[in-house]
Amino acid sequence: MDKLDLFYDRVIDADVYLKLDNTTVKENKIVEIKVNVPGDSFVVKKQFKSFEEGVDACENPIERFLKKYKETR
Repeated sequence: MDKLDLFYDRVIDADVYLKLDNTTVKENKIVEIKVNVPGDSFVVKKQFKSFEEGVDACENPIERFLKKYKETR
């Protein structure tokens, strides 16, 4: 999450939530990342076999949001 400042330098904070869904499905790890910027926030939620895969999958949508947000400001 340290890389967020590369895309937009005014990120207030980012919260990462890791949840384990109580199902028999192998893809039961839920990763939710909330990024707060001045006047707005953005949430990405993914479900995968491992928490590592989920965090990696959330990076690209967050990067795209921050780049677009920076262009509009």
